[in-house]
Amino acid sequence: MTPVLMPMTTAMAKAKLEADYTFEAAAAARGLGPVCGIDEAGRGPWAGPVTAAAVILRPDNIPPGLADSKTLSKARREALFEQLREAAVIGVGRASVAEIDRLNILAATMLAMARAVTDLAAAPGYALVDGNRAPDLPCGVETLVKGDGRCLSIAAASIVAKVSRDREMAALAERFPGFGWERNAGYGTAEHRQGLARLGPNEMHRRSFAPIRKLLEQGLDSGLSG
Repeated sequence: MTPVLMPMTTAMAKAKLEADYTFEAAAAARGLGPVCGIDEAGRGPWAGPVTAAAVILRPDNIPPGLADSKTLSKARREALFEQLREAAVIGVGRASVAEIDRLNILAATMLAMARAVTDLAAAPGYALVDGNRAPDLPCGVETLVKGDGRCLSIAAASIVAKVSRDREMAALAERFPGFGWERNAGYGTAEHRQGLARLGPNEMHRRSFAPIRKLLEQGLDSGLSG
């Protein structure tokens, strides 16, 4: 008798994709702990640094509701960030605009990730990294495509990286008003583009990114770009 395959419901699909502690537990079972998750925020924006976070969760004290930061509201990210500060070991690393322009965004992202691991108070024995590229680390590394939706430690790192970078961009918005960075975090939104048209790029804009490079070639420069 041919088995009947039931269609996957939305709830079933969501449950299947929910982040869990499987990858960390598997590494720990092989004696590779402590295990950290690593993720970044800010590869796509036209301005500001790229920020990475490394997080070592304590399996007996994992804040409920950890998920890919992109799926969470700002208020929920902020709340989870504060919980993680109390419940986990956190490291944050960044690569500056100058480093992004000199190295390229991929290399700068790998550098930020390595710095996040160095910032951890406890050295990890294994790292789970979101994506398909691994930074140069002094421990074993496993890459996970869409890891922020599959692995709790990476989900935690995505939250820490996102909140940390958003806060830095909000502070930079006070120094460089007119671009809306406190709202758009440096991404190329309509508000940001309008600010560029009025004010021109400044020292926090990534000159190696095509939209900014084009403006500079056109001579539209705020005079603050160094």
